Amino acid sequence: MAALITNQKGDPFVAPSMREVPLERNEEAFAFAEKLFAGQFDMVILLTGVGTRFLDKVLATRYPPDRFAAALRTVPIVARGPKPMSALRELQVPGAIMAPEPNTWREILAVTEGRPERRIAVQEYGRPNPELLDALRARGCEVTRVPVYQWELPADTAPLREAARRLAGRLFDVTLFTTSVQVPHLMQIAGEQGIADQVRAGLLETVVSSIGPTTTEALEELGIRPDMEPSHPKMGNLVLETAQRAADLLRTKRAQ
Repeated sequence: MAALITNQKGDPFVAPSMREVPLERNEEAFAFAEKLFAGQFDMVILLTGVGTRFLDKVLATRYPPDRFAAALRTVPIVARGPKPMSALRELQVPGAIMAPEPNTWREILAVTEGRPERRIAVQEYGRPNPELLDALRARGCEVTRVPVYQWELPADTAPLREAARRLAGRLFDVTLFTTSVQVPHLMQIAGEQGIADQVRAGLLETVVSSIGPTTTEALEELGIRPDMEPSHPKMGNLVLETAQRAADLLRTKRAQ
């Protein structure tokens, strides 16, 4: 990546953001599945489309491929907006309740107001939502977090922490994301440093280039709309096409 950027006369700062872990280490996901299959949840709340699809993928490593979808059809489902709804359609799970725009935890609370369900599972991807969890518990609900992951932070997080600080300080013109997991990991590191809001604001003032639809979805779920995707989801195309368009995109974005 550094060489590709340098060849386009860019000044690269490359921050490794993840390392792979085996799917079978998602013990929270499997514990959730056992309780779901045993009928121990009254409601499941799905916060992201990416996380819903990945949860299905994780559970298929241990259970029959359609077991998760079949279990979802037996309980009320709440989806935080159109992305989880799309994932549910792929799983052929009908009848979910969709939280309306702007698809925040407040809309989830609104659409579940007055409902009788008290044993609730909340699917997460990338980061928890303490406001939602606390509000549900304040209603007397028993809430189970379901974090889903295949990737952990790198052993050395110093470059990623420095990237977050530079974004917060408006020191980048362009930010490239080459996979969806980089997004929650960046925001996790930003949150640990107390600069999550500044990093989001910094991204809004840079050209954000996403390698493809899944990465774009992860960015949009955090409120960040990418400025472009390459014509093909390859790193060479990402760097070349971003270099060709970056100056015009940046000028327009900062003028706005």
